[in-house]
Amino acid sequence: MTEAKARGRVRVETSQKRVRAYLNGELVADTRHPLLVWEVPYYPTYYIPSGDILAELRDTGTSEHSPSRGEADVLNVVTKRGTAAGAARWYRDSPIEELRNAVRLDWAAMHEWLEEDEPVYTHPRDPYTRVDILASGRHVTVSVDGVTLADSHSPRILFETGLPPRYYLPISDIRTDLLRPSDTQSHCPYKGTAAYWTIEIEGRRYEDLVWIYRTPLPESQKIAGLACFYNEKVDIDLDGVRQERPKTLFS
Repeated sequence: MTEAKARGRVRVETSQKRVRAYLNGELVADTRHPLLVWEVPYYPTYYIPSGDILAELRDTGTSEHSPSRGEADVLNVVTKRGTAAGAARWYRDSPIEELRNAVRLDWAAMHEWLEEDEPVYTHPRDPYTRVDILASGRHVTVSVDGVTLADSHSPRILFETGLPPRYYLPISDIRTDLLRPSDTQSHCPYKGTAAYWTIEIEGRRYEDLVWIYRTPLPESQKIAGLACFYNEKVDIDLDGVRQERPKTLFS
């Protein structure tokens, strides 16, 4: 990354990755100089230099205001195979100079994103986020409303920048009789696609409290097939010491 810039609560950097976006199988954008823009503190989004947008951008006649980025033209992204309505924003007169010649494509409106030749999901990988997964012999118990859900001496502890440690536990150490399948899935650019369970105790349901990465991305293979609970929503004892429930965006 180069040219780190900060404008109020928005940070802008130029990435050296090649980034491509596809809509309905058609290449919408292909750039070797994407901008990483932290509009929120949790993760960045990509802004694409306007010259590297290959699809037609059609004005909708509407605009959208941002206190930090200024006024954006809302644009349709049009290809031969279809249109993503209102899927682009262009802050042509932004007080942040770097954004004036760049287009923000709505991440979810695109059907595929590539960093170099590898798919990336949910949002761009943050260059300042690190994920370490360490085997441990620490004693982890998990409970909710006084009911023990898991008891393990062989967790894999996942340390991710900006989040509390996550304790991934063998299925054999969990009360599987309390697990109920959920249709929920989530996606992480570092770990892959997670499936969820709901906990049910005597008719009380705790929705999507547990998740598992059955086939994680290569860099996170050490948590494959292990289950994890939201620290924010359960009671965790670590080596006999009750942990404070952290306050995060998942609380």
